[in-house]
Amino acid sequence: MNVIKLSIRIILICSILTTFSFSEIHKGRKIYVENLKKVCAMSSLLFASTHSQDEWEDIYDAGEFVNEVKKICPNMTSEYETKWTEMLYNFSYQYANDSESVPSC
Repeated sequence: MNVIKLSIRIILICSILTTFSFSEIHKGRKIYVENLKKVCAMSSLLFASTHSQDEWEDIYDAGEFVNEVKKICPNMTSEYETKWTEMLYNFSYQYANDSESVPSC
């Protein structure tokens, strides 16, 4: 009986974490579309696919995500808000050029 309860708890925890991460990914895409798409002059999918998942991870871990966004979008001046970084990173990582994920819309 304890194994069943433990299994149910694990499934619930995983589903909650998955929902949270997809929420972050969706927020990142929404931020891009609403705030950066026009100045970057590319779709959100094209933006995310400028790097592989490993490259995005290295850029983020090095604290260079904001600089990389500005490099990809050279027309951007002061539109970028630092609070977007984690959500944009999650989106970019999820839809990187070596990812099998495809946005639904």
